[in-house]
Amino acid sequence: MTTTRGRRERQEWNPDLGVLASRLLASLEEELSAELAAGGYGDLDPRHFAVISYLDEDGLRATEISRLSGRHKQVVGRIVDELEGLGYVERRPDPGDRRAKLVFPTERGLAMIRLTDQAIAEVEARHSSEVGARTYANFRDVLRGVVARRTQFRSIQSA
Repeated sequence: MTTTRGRRERQEWNPDLGVLASRLLASLEEELSAELAAGGYGDLDPRHFAVISYLDEDGLRATEISRLSGRHKQVVGRIVDELEGLGYVERRPDPGDRRAKLVFPTERGLAMIRLTDQAIAEVEARHSSEVGARTYANFRDVLRGVVARRTQFRSIQSA
């Protein structure tokens, strides 16, 4: 039988992957939300980032956003509904399949995406400067590999 005694201290001084990922995500969301609010996009919520992160001017199907973000299709659909209501995206017929819709950023959405990309680039440059460019590049490579293996494992499980 395992014990949870001392768990709080362990997570504080030697946090596991879940705690580290959660702290990193919360910090990034907080900083990005502040930048967006200062830029006039204070109506966005961190949950919107799951969709915003993948949008570009070519448009995407919601099912593709779901696959890329790892979020359930219904969750992505609700987020797209919210972003559409806020004026950041619009749905248009997919020219390759008229039954399907593509999600496109509006002009307001494109301006917000540009600000988001700039803010993320600044955060990454700061981290790279703080720990060194090579260390930061290695960190990103290792993290990308961990995420890719986890995503691959999830795909195998659902097949």
